[in-house]
Amino acid sequence: MGAVRAVVFDTDGVLLATAARHAAAWKETFDGCLAAWQHPDTGERPRPFDAVRDYRELVDGRSRLDGVRAFLTARGIDLPDGTAQDPPGCGSAHAVAARKEQIFSAMVRAEGVEVFDDVRPALLRLREMKVGCAAASASRHARSLLASADLTGFFGALVDGTDADALALPGKPAPALFLEAADRLGAGPGHTALVEDALVGVDAGRRGRFRLVVGIDRDGDPQTADALRAHGAHLVLPGLGGLPAALAALGGDRP
Repeated sequence: MGAVRAVVFDTDGVLLATAARHAAAWKETFDGCLAAWQHPDTGERPRPFDAVRDYRELVDGRSRLDGVRAFLTARGIDLPDGTAQDPPGCGSAHAVAARKEQIFSAMVRAEGVEVFDDVRPALLRLREMKVGCAAASASRHARSLLASADLTGFFGALVDGTDADALALPGKPAPALFLEAADRLGAGPGHTALVEDALVGVDAGRRGRFRLVVGIDRDGDPQTADALRAHGAHLVLPGLGGLPAALAALGGDRP
């Protein structure tokens, strides 16, 4: 393997400051269903959603439906899977996923989207270095959010949740989404860096054998940094500011 010629970026939490909004939407989604999910005999309700720990361990980086399934499994809640036509509600996994979509969409319409300050300078520097860039996300919102943030011009390829559904790509930790983005840039994983903030996404980068897997820890939490490394990050950065220099310094095979 040689030097990095391309970079695939996750969107939420890496490019866009939407992670906290996703966490809040998930909490509203799940906690609003707890009464419907209480035990029929004891009346005991499942434990509320933890917007920090449960977000990172169960839903961050996953598709909405996979996130719902992970939470239901973790809480021992037995719901039918339902169908994609189910309206927002609490009676099936698809209904809960639609409920989250409804809540998150309302938040975006009301609050807009914020780009991290280090994103544009890093993307401009990578353009000067002639490093191809792609954005990838399990979210169907990614394309419209990047467009509203005026970032799409920086990317030679974009793969989002709509593409994943059309191509039947398995969700993270399978690396298919990121491999598709790298392929659209014309660079295999052996010449591509992956930049992710979610543990399941970093795990996908490791499984996909990307040249470099960069974990982003914007909160500066040592436990988060350790977890990112444990899941497969070769390098953990506090943001994108140091990414161009890290790529420029990278040569030959990684250890």
